[in-house]
Amino acid sequence: MGEAYQINNQSGIYFLTFQVVGWADVFTRKEYKDLIIDSFCFCRKEKGLKLYAYVIMTNHIHSIMQSDKDDISGLVRDFKKFTAKKLLTAILNNEKESRKDWLKMIFEYHSKFNKRTNELQFWTHENHAVELVTNEMMLSRIEYIHDNPVRASWVFNQEDFLYSSARNYAGLKSLMEVDMF
Repeated sequence: MGEAYQINNQSGIYFLTFQVVGWADVFTRKEYKDLIIDSFCFCRKEKGLKLYAYVIMTNHIHSIMQSDKDDISGLVRDFKKFTAKKLLTAILNNEKESRKDWLKMIFEYHSKFNKRTNELQFWTHENHAVELVTNEMMLSRIEYIHDNPVRASWVFNQEDFLYSSARNYAGLKSLMEVDMF
């Protein structure tokens, strides 16, 4: 991979995208989205995550993050490793999950092309990291993140989507706190 989309400044603020392998629509289930929310909350409290914006779509997550410990790479690595393990366990042990075999097949298939993965791979390794170095870049990416559910025709207004920081920025009750920009 070239220099584009790499994390070079460990104390910088980054726009990041976490994509499920094969664009599998995992986050159509509340319990899987809630695992992400719980993980974000844990990382904010225990790992020095500053989370400025997020949205959980069906097969990817957009976020704007920073590490107050100047180790955004380590934070992203730990977040993805932990959530992958939790999500794979939740999916494969969920007796009500009608897509269990299909999802397992996707996770197995993608792990075959990756030396760093054992039997199953949940996230792609790319994070599409873009350092946000100006206020204009930050505001533009926050708007992009919050507008995702509107562009997907799920809601009319950004703040109507529950799994997004748009509710925080609108001053509405939300699932978790974020670090307001």
